[in-house]
Amino acid sequence: MMTDVAEQSGGAVRNDPAGTDPTGAATARTGTDDSAAAERIVAIRKRIDEIDRTIIELWQERAALSQEVGATRMASGGTRLVLSREREILERFREALGADGTQLALLLLRAGRGPL
Repeated sequence: MMTDVAEQSGGAVRNDPAGTDPTGAATARTGTDDSAAAERIVAIRKRIDEIDRTIIELWQERAALSQEVGATRMASGGTRLVLSREREILERFREALGADGTQLALLLLRAGRGPL
């Protein structure tokens, strides 16, 4: 059996992705050797993964819609950007999520319109 040793939280942790090491695999995957806590962590992470998939799908849909808005606006002789709309989006995200929301909104805007 082959395992890797990784440095994590100041101590060596056995990393056994195949799950063949019953003494260290659960700890390596969940950060705990308490079986009830490990099961709960696995369940929570499953939901996190589902949420991540949904976020990615929504991100892609939002970017496509935003690109369509821009193309439609420009095809009709409008401007490439509407700065008041971008400020509105930035403010909405900042109010809901704080400084991180502003950064997220900037990324969303860039995904839809491209870099400035």
